[in-house]
Amino acid sequence: MIAVPTPFKDHHEPDLKFIEAACASIAPVLKPGNLVILESTSPVGATEKLADWLAAARPDLSFPQHAGTASDIRIAYCPERVLPGKVLHELIENDRVIGGMTEKCSQAAVALYKTFVQGECFVTNARTAEMCKLTENSFRDVNIAFANELSLVCSRLGIDVWELIRLANRHPRVNILQPGPGVGGHCIAVDPWFIVDSAPEEARLIRTAREVNDYKPQWVIERVQLAVAAYLQANPKQTARDVVIACFGLAFKPDIDDLRESPSLAITATLASAHPGVVLAVEPNVETLPASLEGKNVRLESMFGAVKKAHIIVGLVAHRPFKELDVDTLGEKSVVDACGVWRHNS
Repeated sequence: MIAVPTPFKDHHEPDLKFIEAACASIAPVLKPGNLVILESTSPVGATEKLADWLAAARPDLSFPQHAGTASDIRIAYCPERVLPGKVLHELIENDRVIGGMTEKCSQAAVALYKTFVQGECFVTNARTAEMCKLTENSFRDVNIAFANELSLVCSRLGIDVWELIRLANRHPRVNILQPGPGVGGHCIAVDPWFIVDSAPEEARLIRTAREVNDYKPQWVIERVQLAVAAYLQANPKQTARDVVIACFGLAFKPDIDDLRESPSLAITATLASAHPGVVLAVEPNVETLPASLEGKNVRLESMFGAVKKAHIIVGLVAHRPFKELDVDTLGEKSVVDACGVWRHNS
């Protein structure tokens, strides 16, 4: 089973070097009857490339692309479906989509997964299984982009986006997601680009959604800069160096410690690089500053310490402790709430 990172290169081109390296690693020990399953979220056609790399490394063995059902080696694709914080539970409970390169490849993969998966195993071909995982994450990305774009429109028109979404969701067939500072994690922020790369002329909506979500962190940074400017205008005896900014949340989603592809972390790092004053990072799920913030004017601070010291408070992640904070404690401080964390109390 191969589960390795699949990042993208410049211009959002998929980078399969880790899959290729895994093939080089396992090829010398392959034996007739072995089953190779790729679980990494991959662009369409990656399983076929994996089979070609293995075949080139082991010409003494037969593979499905040449020998069909009679191949020595079985190859299938089955994307992981797990949620950070609930990995073991979802590994067992979730349904799986299995795409073998032949029917016998699929049967071998299903037999393996049924030893521990309690959900259903649905069989298809490898390319459909690859596209299925990309589609699941792109669906989420497009829907988040709609919410994020609504927040931009509402800001321009002077409308409370949180109230708007709450009211619109009263419709029985409307379920708008909540806006945020962007999209993070190692899946949703990456996988849609694989579809765009494979079909750039057709994947117009998916590309636009990615662009909307990629722009949102910059929009949040601009809101914070405007808040700093407004504070200085109201306090002409102070300089930007005197202004303390507190960023509430570094993780890519609530109540986890995962910082991968986190827009909140990127926003905090950008503010720390541009702002001459102190930036406080409030992240209850980590004990030390991440490497990207080291060497900058950033300090890890407790929630109540940040509320006391900061002039500008930036809500980036709706962690449970933040939602439980009494908004009255924020007093007259300037608040840029990018994720509606304090709207949960209203």
